[in-house]
Amino acid sequence: MSAPNTAAPATARIQPKKQTLEDAYSPPANFLEIDVLDPQTHGVGKKRYTDYGLRLRTNLPVFKVKDSTVRRRYSDFEWLRNELERDSKIVVPPLPGKALKRQLPFRGDDGIFEEEFIEERRKGLEQFVNKVAGHPLAQNEKCLHMFLQEPVIDKNYVPGKIRTS
Repeated sequence: MSAPNTAAPATARIQPKKQTLEDAYSPPANFLEIDVLDPQTHGVGKKRYTDYGLRLRTNLPVFKVKDSTVRRRYSDFEWLRNELERDSKIVVPPLPGKALKRQLPFRGDDGIFEEEFIEERRKGLEQFVNKVAGHPLAQNEKCLHMFLQEPVIDKNYVPGKIRTS
């Protein structure tokens, strides 16, 4: 004997809720936006360097500060990458290249201080930091929080996880 073929209400299709205009334009449930912007070149000669503004906007509970801006050099991005590789279990994406050829003397252009190069690097750094910060395991690392939110990176910090209490 076979059971009668009646679909139980528990397995009936769930009707999708119509999206209202308020739903469509309200802030997303969880968001994390990091922009790398406003590159500025400082100094002269061998002491010349470029740094970038990092603007973080988020509503993720793991970040104490929801809106912050700091300035970082390429070497700071290298520091972050090295810290994450050493202390976390995530595969860290590569940084945009070092552009060693652009640092050779007697070039006909401005080398690593060319506007086009700086803009390409800015885009690459923005992709890098968004990939890293978007990773759920990286979001708990102290080094990422320092990098994104502290005006000065304490390179003598004790690596570990952020504790949210």
